[in-house]
Amino acid sequence: MNQLLPDTMTTKRILIVDDDGMFRESLAQNLSDAGFSITSFGDGPAALRFLAETGTPDMILLDWKMPGMTGIEVLRELRDRKVETPVVFLTVLSDQIYEEAGLLGGAVDFVEKSRGFSILSRRIELILKGAKTHEPPARIETQPATFARGHVRLHRDVSRAYWRDSQIDLTLTEFQMVDHLVTRAGRDVRYRELYDIVHGEGFAAGQGEIGYRANVRAFIKRIRQKFRDVDPEFAQIENYPGFGYRWSEGDGA
Repeated sequence: MNQLLPDTMTTKRILIVDDDGMFRESLAQNLSDAGFSITSFGDGPAALRFLAETGTPDMILLDWKMPGMTGIEVLRELRDRKVETPVVFLTVLSDQIYEEAGLLGGAVDFVEKSRGFSILSRRIELILKGAKTHEPPARIETQPATFARGHVRLHRDVSRAYWRDSQIDLTLTEFQMVDHLVTRAGRDVRYRELYDIVHGEGFAAGQGEIGYRANVRAFIKRIRQKFRDVDPEFAQIENYPGFGYRWSEGDGA
């Protein structure tokens, strides 16, 4: 069943996708009472059709385990369509492997259904605030539109990255992270510094420091894989456990 409440210029729109009818209706009511405009669906395909017809909401709350089309499959379809709306997984699963898979797929948080509504509403508030305040880093006017270092070439005017003349299919956020690392090649970059590129300065998701490190690790893992898809020997992004990452200068420059 689909529930759509009136929207206003200031009302944040949240889409809930969950096959548990009682949970979905309860959550929708709580969020509606909290002032959000809610649309809810019991399966992924219906939600995807709705999004294709109406555009994207401010946030998507997505059940992990659904029959027919799982939450992670819905998320992958969204990202394939270049939909960058913040996605939070709702699940009864607590194993870290599921959390890492969700973050790697592009989710911003992972909340167990057993947590109280106050916890979820606080996460939503922080995520929406981060999405609203996050803007691409200000570009210094003298910064060149095209930047090359070794085998990597960045076209900042169109947010495109190339490795050994092959284009790397990066999202805007992934491009910004790569740009940040490449322009600081040879220097250690903190997890928090990279996390702020993703969500905006001061934003927090997941379990404190562990949460944002896991989030950054998921992004870096995905970025590395995209480079390795065109060059299996790619190894420029080095990890410094407990601190962050570094773009190695030893790339044949």
